[in-house]
Parts: sequence; C-alpha cells; structure tokens
Amino acid sequence: MKNELYAVVGNPINHSKSPRIHSLFAQQTGEPVEYTAIQAPLDDFAGTVKQFFEAGGKGLNVTVPFKEHAWALAEHRTPRAEKAGAANTLYLDQENDLVADNTDGVGIVRDLRENQKVQLQGARILVLGAGGAVRGVLGPILAEQPAALTIANRTVAKAEALVRLFAEEAASAELSACGFEQPAQPFDVVINGTSASLQGDLPPISGSVIGPDTVVYDMMYSLQTTTFNQWAQDNGAQRVYDGLGMLVEQAAEAFHVWRCVRPETAPVVEELRND
Repeated sequence: MKNELYAVVGNPINHSKSPRIHSLFAQQTGEPVEYTAIQAPLDDFAGTVKQFFEAGGKGLNVTVPFKEHAWALAEHRTPRAEKAGAANTLYLDQENDLVADNTDGVGIVRDLRENQKVQLQGARILVLGAGGAVRGVLGPILAEQPAALTIANRTVAKAEALVRLFAEEAASAELSACGFEQPAQPFDVVINGTSASLQGDLPPISGSVIGPDTVVYDMMYSLQTTTFNQWAQDNGAQRVYDGLGMLVEQAAEAFHVWRCVRPETAPVVEELRND
C-alpha cells in the first residue's frame, strides 16, 4: 500500500517533534502514513496549503504562527475549532472542501485526566494567559465540569473577553477573570498558558496560588524542568507536569481525525522523553 502524505506546517519548523510523533504512530498502527515538516513563508501560508493538497497531501497539522490563518482559510470548521478561533489540523472533506479542526483542548484534557490522573470535575482551576493557546483549550476544560475556572492575564480585558465568549460552556462552573497580581488563595490545578517559559520568564503571579495538593501544568514542554514548573516546585508544588503529553495527545487526536485509528500515546511520550 502506497504511503499517504501528511505534514506539519509552521515557521520556524525545524524544532517540531510532530514528524517523530506521527512516524511512531504509523509504526505502531501499521497505517500507511508518511509525515514531513514544511516551513511556509510568513506571507504565503495559503499558497503552501494549496500546493500541499494539490500535490495529493491528505492532512496538515498547523503550528505557530499560522493557527489563526488556518482557521480563516478553511471553508468549514468543526465546532471545537470554531470556538477556539484557531486550527491545528486541516484536511479535505468528500467535496474537496478544506476543513479546520482544533485538537489542542482534547490533548491537554486527555493528558491531565488519563495520563496524570488529575481530577478536573469539581476542581478549582487557575489558567494563566488569555492568548490563542488558552482560547484553544478552554472549551474542553470547561466540559470536564470544574467548580470554578479563573483566567488571569496581564491585560484583564482580554481575560474578560474569554469569560464572555465561554459563558455558555461554563454551565455550573464559576468563570471569572482577573489580573496576574490578584489570585491569592491556593487552587486545585494551575495551568500556565503563557509563553513566558519559552523565554525563561515567569508571569508575575503570587506563590500563594500553590498549595501542597496543587497540580501544576505548563503547556510548554522542555527536556529540563520548565521555568514555571521550577517556580511552582520552589513554592511547594508536589505534582508538576509539562506539555509533552499534551503535544502527543493532540497529535493522536489529529491522527484519529485523519485515519479513524487511535494510537497508544504512553509509549510515544516515553520514547520522546528518552530521545
């Protein structure tokens, strides 16, 4: 059986673990998948996508800075992509129309709930940041029925906009917004959705949000402990996780969207940790 072509597109793209992840999925499942990385010019993402599918490509993952471009380019969007305002997965439907999906939220929820055994239902959750990364995961996190979810951000108006956008999904959850300096009591789960860890920086948040039972999750991943997770440990956190599991889980969901086959994620996470 001839391999079918998939790829991740971004700029820059050399650092991407997606080709490794999907090649491990293909080996594991026996699916005829060939997966590469494409660096799109910053000013011609649309042309890159068009060229890929015209050449017979079957599906694309999309990473920074093109997730909003992918969302805008698509002729159809899944409900979770629609709400996220960004897409990380593209494919053609039976009518050859471009469909956008977003698997990031599923990725973080699966990693927290299935892999790390974190109880999200009834939890009091603090999410740091109000950019695209956070918007992409709020819907699936709220679907887990936390008791309360607080979005803290440097610009409070951005966090307040997300509260309005996701008010319906909040159901019984108490959904609120504030500045970084405001939360003072410990939360059950603290999720860092800012990009501060990439620069080795920290959001200006009080250590009092960390209690001895607080689970801390940095959506960034690193071979070493991320700056944020190190800060959390210094403030007494016993359980800290980075975003590698989320990366693998969102990839598995994309693989399932494309191939209707769900790969096992645990061995892939383990292999990446040992690379």
